[in-house]
Amino acid sequence: MNLQMILEYLNRLKENNNREWYHEHKPEYEAAAGEFLKLVEALMMELGKEEPGILRHEPKKLTYKLVRDTRFSKDKSPYNPAFRVHLSEGGKQPVPAGYYLMLTPGGSFLGGGLFADIFKEETGMMRDYIAAHGEEWEAVIRDESFSSLFEVKGTALKNVPAGYDREHPQAQYLKNKSWYVEYPLADEALADADRFISETVEVCRIIKPFNEFINKALAGSPFLRQS
Repeated sequence: MNLQMILEYLNRLKENNNREWYHEHKPEYEAAAGEFLKLVEALMMELGKEEPGILRHEPKKLTYKLVRDTRFSKDKSPYNPAFRVHLSEGGKQPVPAGYYLMLTPGGSFLGGGLFADIFKEETGMMRDYIAAHGEEWEAVIRDESFSSLFEVKGTALKNVPAGYDREHPQAQYLKNKSWYVEYPLADEALADADRFISETVEVCRIIKPFNEFINKALAGSPFLRQS
C-alpha cells in the first residue's frame, strides 16, 4: 500500500487545480484513489472487529468525490485536493457518528463526533442529553487518554440557549451546535502504511466512547429512522 502516492497526486492537483490537468492525468488519479481505497478497506477490517456495523457498507460508497460545489463560493477551483471517508454503521450520513478521515497535503486529520451544525433536531437532542447526563459527558471528555489528545470543538452560540440552565455544569457545551474532535496527521506519518493504520485504529478506539455518547443522544434521529 503506497500512501505517499496519494499525497504526491494531491500535491500536483493542488498546484494544477483545473479540469484540463485533471482529465489529462486521470490515470494518476485512479492510481491514487486505488491506494486510498485499500487504506479504507484495511481500516474497515480493523475497526469492524469491535464495530461490525461498519462492515455493512461497500468501501467505495463511503468515500467522497474530489469535485467541489462552487456555486456559492468565491473560490472557483473545481477540485478539493483531498481524499475523504466517513466510517460508521450509517455509512456517509452524519448520524450515527463515526470516524472521518481526510488526507490532504499539510492538513490531514482523523475526526469523530457530529460535525454538521445545520440539523436542528439533532442539536436539540444532543443538548438535552448532555443536560440530563452531565456526569457521563464529563467522564468521557475528561478521560485521561481522550483529554490528552482532544478538546471538543464545534460552532457555538454566545449564550446558553433558552430552556437550559445558564448555571448548568456543562453550560459551555450546551451552547454548541456541533460537537467534534480532530487528530492531526503529519504528512510523514503516511510513509509507513502499516504504522499509519495501527495509529489510526488506536486513535479511533480513543474516540469511540465520545461517539457512543453522541449516538445514545441521537438514538431517535430522523437519519436513523430513514436507514
